[in-house]
Amino acid sequence: MDWEALWLSIKLSTVTVVILVPMAILAGRFLAYRQFRGKSWVEALVMVPLVLPPTVIGYYLLVGLGSESWLGQLLEQLLGHQLVFHFSGLVIASILVNIPFAIQPIQRAFEAVPEDVRDAAACCGMSRLKVLFKIELPMVWPGVLTAMVLCFSHVLGEFGVVLMMGGNIAGETKTIAISIYDSVQAFDFASAGNMSLVLLLFAITVLALTTSLSRRVGGQHVSSRR
Repeated sequence: MDWEALWLSIKLSTVTVVILVPMAILAGRFLAYRQFRGKSWVEALVMVPLVLPPTVIGYYLLVGLGSESWLGQLLEQLLGHQLVFHFSGLVIASILVNIPFAIQPIQRAFEAVPEDVRDAAACCGMSRLKVLFKIELPMVWPGVLTAMVLCFSHVLGEFGVVLMMGGNIAGETKTIAISIYDSVQAFDFASAGNMSLVLLLFAITVLALTTSLSRRVGGQHVSSRR
């Protein structure tokens, strides 16, 4: 087991979830409640990472944020280091790739909130911020939880965009997925099998727990409405 690569993957997944999910809550709520011209195009743009190969996204990030681009040079001057082949670059890449996994379940959860509940809260004089935290978030919690699990699990196993954007630098950009690839390349199938088994068991366990918890929370909301 490559513990350093596993720890880096967990760190990358955690940072991505912490940054992306709050933004996804705001974006998902906006898309769920607002009707505007071009909304279908915005939703299509959100879904692009689902159908676009991760290597393509990694290529555009590599070109757009590399030292040869004006944006990459500007960011390098501001940050003191280039984003390409650096952990911070992996965070940006992971956030972009996981946008649909974060926004879509949260948007669907907000769409399921009854309009009369929000109207009643507004009639009681509650501010929008208070409605969000006191009324809406407890009701959309299963969607938020699903988004967190999907993002964390997806980042943990991400390969293409990580390799394109970060390369294979031990302790900096070498994640568990890249370590598995290296082990296979070196014909070390035992190590590759052990690491793959850990990811498989983790995915099954987390998804099972998330599904069970979502059903319980959903059942509580249904009972409270009755």
